[in-house]
This record gives sequence, C-alpha cells and structure tokens, in this order.
Amino acid sequence: MDYIQVNYQFIVVMALYVTFLVGFGIYQGRKVKNADDYAIAGRALPGWVAALSERATAESSWCLLGLPGVVYAMGLSGTWASIGSFVGIVISWMFIARPLREDAAKYNAVTFTDYLGKRFGVMGSYITIFSSWAIVFFFFFYVGAQFIGGAKTFYTVFGTPINLGMLIVFAIVIPYTIYGGFGSVVYTDCVQALVMIGALVIAPIFGVWYISQDPTVWSNSIVQAFSRSDPSFSSWTGGLTGLAAFTVIIGEGSWLFGFLGGLPQLATRFMAIKDDKEARIGRNVGILWSLGAYIGAPLIGLLGLAIFGPTGLEDPEMVTPAVFLKIFHPALASLFLTGAIAAMLSTADSLLVLSSTELAENIIIPRLFKGKAVDGKKVLRVSRMTTGAVASVALLAAYVVPSKLINTVVGYAWAGIGSTFSVVILGALFSKRFNSKAAFATMVTGVFFTIIWNIMGYEKTIISARAMTFFVCCVVAFVVSVLTKPDVNEQ
Repeated sequence: MDYIQVNYQFIVVMALYVTFLVGFGIYQGRKVKNADDYAIAGRALPGWVAALSERATAESSWCLLGLPGVVYAMGLSGTWASIGSFVGIVISWMFIARPLREDAAKYNAVTFTDYLGKRFGVMGSYITIFSSWAIVFFFFFYVGAQFIGGAKTFYTVFGTPINLGMLIVFAIVIPYTIYGGFGSVVYTDCVQALVMIGALVIAPIFGVWYISQDPTVWSNSIVQAFSRSDPSFSSWTGGLTGLAAFTVIIGEGSWLFGFLGGLPQLATRFMAIKDDKEARIGRNVGILWSLGAYIGAPLIGLLGLAIFGPTGLEDPEMVTPAVFLKIFHPALASLFLTGAIAAMLSTADSLLVLSSTELAENIIIPRLFKGKAVDGKKVLRVSRMTTGAVASVALLAAYVVPSKLINTVVGYAWAGIGSTFSVVILGALFSKRFNSKAAFATMVTGVFFTIIWNIMGYEKTIISARAMTFFVCCVVAFVVSVLTKPDVNEQ
C-alpha cells in the first residue's frame, strides 16, 4: 500500500515514549508493598487521575482504530456507537461512580469480584469464582485485540508483519505492568489519555482544512464524500427502514450498556477514588474528555472516506494511522500515531493487572496456600507472575483472532462482561430485592448467552450480543428477584 512508509521520526518518538513508560512503571513499582497496592493503589486516587485512567482504559484501540474503521466502512450509521458510548459514560459518572465507590469501601473490597462476593454473602464464594473465571476468559481476547491494534499501527508505518508487531507490543507492555501494578498503570494512563485526546481533537480540525486544500484526495469535503459514495453512507440507518433500521441503531448504540458499571477495569477506577469530592472532579474530567473523543473518532473515519474513498483502504481499521500519515508532517504524525499506541497500551496494561489480580486473589492463592496465613510479599509475587502468564496467553489468543476484527472482538468481551455485569451492578446498588440468587443466575445466563449468540452467528444476522445480553440479563434478574427473597444479611 502506498501509505506504508518507514518513519524514523516515529521510531524516535516511540522510543522516548516507551522509555518513559517503563521507567515510570519501575518508579511506581517501588511504592508497591503488598497485593492491595498492586490491585487498587490503596484506594486513594485523586479524581482527575481516576477519570483520565478510566477514559484511557475504556477507549483502547477500539476508539482509535475500531470506531473510526466502523464509521469509514459504514458512514453515519456507524456513529451510533459513539453516541451510545457517550450516553453510557455520562450515566456512569453521574449516577454509578459515587455509589459504587461508597459501597466498595463499606465492604472493604479490593477487586471487582471481591466486592460482588462480599455484597452477596450467601453465594459470595460461587459468585467470586465464577465471575473471576468469566473475566479472565473474555479478557484473554480483549487484551489480544489490543496487541493486534498496536501491531496494525506498526504495520501502517513500517510495514512490520502483524505477528511481529504483536510481539513488539507485548514486550513494551510487560515490564512496567508486571512491576508497577495498578499504581503504575493509572498514572501512565493519565499521560496516555492526554496523548489520545490530543490526537482525537487536533486531527479532525486540521484534517477538515487539509482535504479542502489538497487536490489529490478523493473528495475535498466530507459532504462531497457522501455525495460520491453509496447513499447508505449519508444515512443514519445505513439506508434501512423499519425494524432493520431499529436494529442498526440499537446494535451500534448498545455500547452504552457496558459503561453502566459492568466493566471491571472501569469500575475498579471508581472504587479507587479517594472521596466524594474527588469523585465529582473525576466526573467532570471524564465527561469532558469523552465529549472530545467521541466527536473526534467518528470524524477521523469520515476524513478517511474523503481522503481515500470507500474502497481505498484494504483494512478499514487502519484508517486512523493512514489519515495521520496523509495529513500531518511526519514528525507530528509520529506524535499522534503514538496516541494510537497509547490507546492500546492504556487498555492492555489495565486489563492485565485486573484479570491477573482476579485470577491470583480468587483462584490461585486460596488453592496454593489453602487457608494458611500468607505474607503480603508472597501474594504480590504470585500476582506479578500471574500477570506475565495472563499476558502470554492473551498473546496466543491474538494469534488466532482475525486481525481485521478488533471491533468484533472487543464487542464480544463487551457483551460477555460489560452487558452482563452492568445488570448485576445496577441491581446491587439500586434494588432492595436483587439478591445473591438473582446475581448468580444473571451472571451465568449472560456469559453463556453471549457465547451461544456469537457461535450461532446471530451477532451478524439479527442484532449485537451487547444489546441482547443486556436485555436477557435484565429479564433474568427481574424474574429471579421476584421469585426469591433476599437473605437477612443482604437486606
């Protein structure tokens, strides 16, 4: 492809960026004294830190690569994913962050599943074990998608084979994540969030001016690109009507369900906020950041349509690096391409810490030490070793996932974890009748429904699993809550 080029500026920028991340991770790792520090940073995060970390973690390579790719391939109908996501983020910061922080502190919960287990005491052990395994299973693919996203950026810039690119990304993430844990991750996330928002805001503004001045692009404006493309590109429903149009809107907008407290990597940020005052600061920062991101990401996809045309790119999910290389000077493009790498790193490191902590705290350590008193340093060592093991399995998962399907893979995890556990969290925080039996039934139903829905191919032929899993889980939660009563310690 003609946009593939060796960019030495990018090498320099990336080298400096990676050096900073690894060095900062090692520095933060010196502060980690026990497993609680490793998992939740002592529950003392400033609001702005929690917000930037939550945003960087949430958006991943999906926001920089997957979402612009969907809009590039679908046109305006693909923007419902942005709209749904933004609505979900506003709801989570306005109505879920503070109650979840307070409830987790009340139960002295260290991890997401630790909170669920303590909140639903009667079946707490079953809930903890099942949810831990579910999170680890889906996050193997979620982390793998981040490796793929970073590899695609390297491919676009250098022509590096995807498989080799994933190894490079793996080698970048592992050192500071294993050593620094949650404390390292959240502060490096802040830097990565700033790089990401810079790319998402500046690129569309400059890009609109650029295409109006460059006679070599496919269209000199986004409006002109719509007029030259298939009419479905300029339709909010992809040219569909009736029930089909409804499924497009719900299917793409269903990303919002994962933001309603159900994604452990985001909920953990809420749990780690210092106090209510900091939670309010985090709310303002998180919503403002999201507004810029979810306007910018779709615009990058539409700029790609104007520059390259609807058939100009072999892989739609490479539209962001392709646009950056086209509209910016190589030095500036290098900086913003680092934003694409940052999006991947900020999610991969968070997912690795969370999934390895869940696995170590709830599965490995109880069986390894069998109820014996355990030195905190030993637990920390097990947590770090588990992080390396989880990362290795995720890398293997990335090799079996089709490289063009970041959006699909992330959506799969979003349904199995986000849509499922959002119902559980909403029930735990806001329903007096929602009990341990309803929580466990909802979890099991959501996880297996997502897997079956995707195996049967209904994700592509009917509607997204994100939407269906959420609605099915709501029904199960309601029915079981009505048919059973909370135990005394749950009331």
